[in-house]
Amino acid sequence: MSGLIPQDFIDDLIARADIVEVVGRRVQLKKAGREFKACCPFHDEKTPSFTVSPGKGFYHCFGCGAHGTAIGFLMEFDHMSFVEAIESLASSMGVEVPRTESDKPARRYDELFSLMDTVARHFQSCLKSSPAAVEYVKNRGIDGTTAKRFGIGYAPDGWSNVLDKFGKSTEATERLLATGLIIRKDNGKHYDRFRDRIMFPIRDARGRTIGFGGRTLGDGEPKYLNSPETVLFHKGRELYGLYEARQALRHIEQLVVVEGYMDAVALARHGIDFAVATLGTATTSEHLNRLFRLTENLCFCFDGDRAGKAAAWRALENALPQIREGRQIRFVFLPEDQDPDSYVNEFGADAFVKAVDGGVALSEFLIRELASQVDMETVDGRARLAELARPLVNKIPAGVYRELLIDSLAGAVGLTAPKLEKMIAGGKTPAAGNAAQASSPGTRRRAPSATGRPSVVRHAITVVLNHPEAGRNLDVEKLAGVSRPGTDLLQALIETVHAEPNITTAGLLERWRHDEQGRHLGKLAAAGMPLDDDFDPAAELAECLEQLALAGRRERVDFLIQKQRVDGLDEQEKAELRQLN
Repeated sequence: MSGLIPQDFIDDLIARADIVEVVGRRVQLKKAGREFKACCPFHDEKTPSFTVSPGKGFYHCFGCGAHGTAIGFLMEFDHMSFVEAIESLASSMGVEVPRTESDKPARRYDELFSLMDTVARHFQSCLKSSPAAVEYVKNRGIDGTTAKRFGIGYAPDGWSNVLDKFGKSTEATERLLATGLIIRKDNGKHYDRFRDRIMFPIRDARGRTIGFGGRTLGDGEPKYLNSPETVLFHKGRELYGLYEARQALRHIEQLVVVEGYMDAVALARHGIDFAVATLGTATTSEHLNRLFRLTENLCFCFDGDRAGKAAAWRALENALPQIREGRQIRFVFLPEDQDPDSYVNEFGADAFVKAVDGGVALSEFLIRELASQVDMETVDGRARLAELARPLVNKIPAGVYRELLIDSLAGAVGLTAPKLEKMIAGGKTPAAGNAAQASSPGTRRRAPSATGRPSVVRHAITVVLNHPEAGRNLDVEKLAGVSRPGTDLLQALIETVHAEPNITTAGLLERWRHDEQGRHLGKLAAAGMPLDDDFDPAAELAECLEQLALAGRRERVDFLIQKQRVDGLDEQEKAELRQLN
């Protein structure tokens, strides 16, 4: 049957599914307190480390890290596609999968798409009437034609511009909340998410606006702000500029993946129409699937600094399972003080295209980065290189590419290709987390603290996962300006709960199943929370946000004090410092 499966049906299906029944039909489970245990069906083990939680609706293996919902289990165990898993689960529950006619989304989503397009046009009109915003756009090298092509707009300063214009009824306000355009405060009132920002509409394959990216005009934090995860927008699936690239090019010979909206827009301004940008997240397998459906040639372009190399390495790791004959992946690293936006504006389109054409092949980047972590002049160092390469090579499907990569590695290590291949195929692969940590450029392995408590961010994420309802009425604006690792994930989880108040633990895990950070969420959800009667999840989460907000204020004060010593502060910054102190 054709048509889309509504997201609210999928959420409800996951919430109602009996995960124990689904897994128990295929794996022998044994009751263990509130949960069930078994030997993991996804790796060999003698001691059970596979746990199924009926209350939370998900499974997790503490041995290999496999985790997911009833849908995810069917996909992994029975090798089903996502749609097949939904149909199988619904059939077992005696439920018919709703489909919308002619591949059109349900009316509810039609209304949300219409709202997003209307707000996008509103932001475009606001840009024209704001001299400061127009000046900013011009100073960034964006002309009127490019701004129109990408639908660039401006969200005026103020707490309720969008709310006042488009939220004049309870139903209209709920639609704004569902699309992430407004945020609900602790007292039940609402305010605009995007304020005093240049707005970049994010469009799906059909050109419909599904989300926004907002860039501050000044030095405010965060510099870039994305729409939260909603029923329309999943950042792990979408790519900024892909719709525009497909509109501009009849045949796409190659695509360049960059990190920011301005990078993609600036390249298009100079006639380079084959650039797309990830949306504040690492390149996912879903991104790669979409890109490889359009072209066999991909090039990742990053800054040449440490962060750029780390981002490139994450892209490489996610790309390895996608490699096959005919596909080419290259990496371009610009000078440390340049990004694609500044580079193309300074040196021109021809220079950028030349840099792309001269990109480093994936195989060369892999070997070069691993070799930089060992002493290639010693036998021990070369042996270590082979160990580091083992889990990475094992991700690559069998075929000519894998054999040629092993040949290149064998030359670097000093072994024959058959011996190296035997070692790679026969040896045990290190745990995914350890392998990634050992091989990621610019990182050092650290032993976890045996007695230290988890970070505030980690604890807050654990609370949200185990008790999603605790985040319904929290003000995530408190996290603005907090730069601690994981804060963006915490904010996205809470915003998802705001948009879908009835979402369950399993529902949250399903939303993040394809996200790079999703594999860590299963472990945190499985960790559990205190069972004593005095534990209040909402109060606990609110306290975490207060601590993080305080830490953010301290960081801002330290920044302003340091700037005052070096460069001095303007009047606005002086007033801010006085207020913070």
